[in-house]
Amino acid sequence: VRLQVQNVEKPLYRGTFHCFQSIIKQESAFGLYKGIGSPMMGLTFINALVFGVQGNTLRALGKDTPLNQFLAGSAAGAIQCVICCPMELAKTRMQLQGTGEYKLKTKNYKNSLDCLIKIYQKEGLRGINRGMVSTFIRETPSFGFYFLTYDCMTRYLGCEAEDSYVIPKLLFSGGMSGIVSWLSTYPMDVIKSRLQADGVGGVTQYKGILDCVRKSYHEEGWRVFTRGLTSTLLRAFPVNAATFATVTVFLMYMKSEDNLPECEPGPVIHQPSS
Repeated sequence: VRLQVQNVEKPLYRGTFHCFQSIIKQESAFGLYKGIGSPMMGLTFINALVFGVQGNTLRALGKDTPLNQFLAGSAAGAIQCVICCPMELAKTRMQLQGTGEYKLKTKNYKNSLDCLIKIYQKEGLRGINRGMVSTFIRETPSFGFYFLTYDCMTRYLGCEAEDSYVIPKLLFSGGMSGIVSWLSTYPMDVIKSRLQADGVGGVTQYKGILDCVRKSYHEEGWRVFTRGLTSTLLRAFPVNAATFATVTVFLMYMKSEDNLPECEPGPVIHQPSS
């Protein structure tokens, strides 16, 4: 977030490692965890919603094909925006609060919940949902590629339930799915972050998505749309490896405990919904 929204004329960070180093030096290790309350509150519901919607949509479509995997994933991505957008708004505002300060001199928000309450009091529902359209544009195709990649990877690697290497294969498949999903829509994530951070210093720069794209490109060139990509991909692999492997192994365990014939797992693990 900090790399995505920093002022190009007075940049605070030269890159991912310098940003990481600077935060620890200037704000202590706790600076790396600013805004953690928002994901802690929202991610459980988001993942439950995503995997639930994806599984049910795939069953409704009737056939497990690559296209249906993409459509089911896209549907899941679109629906979870309702939670994702306010969550990321609070996270972004908290992460930008007190940049470069070891101890906050001015503290606008006590925590993520306080942040959302204050935004609502000042701007109403419109303020809480700032960046909703850009979040929707980012998340819908991103989750389509997310589930499609995981399905293709598990099929290609032959993730069989009795395979002794099934966990590493699932971890690798999940990690690669996360990377592909972020690469597919990353420029829109930069725009979303800039729109949600807009007005933090009291000055509003952008009128909307197109205005943000135009001004960002005009001032910084095409490289602006790859700002922070390295740190995002470094995070994406372990996070999504753990997420997909956990969901798949949990569902395998639950199915093995079920004695109903129609619920017995097949010889190959595809999506958790398959």
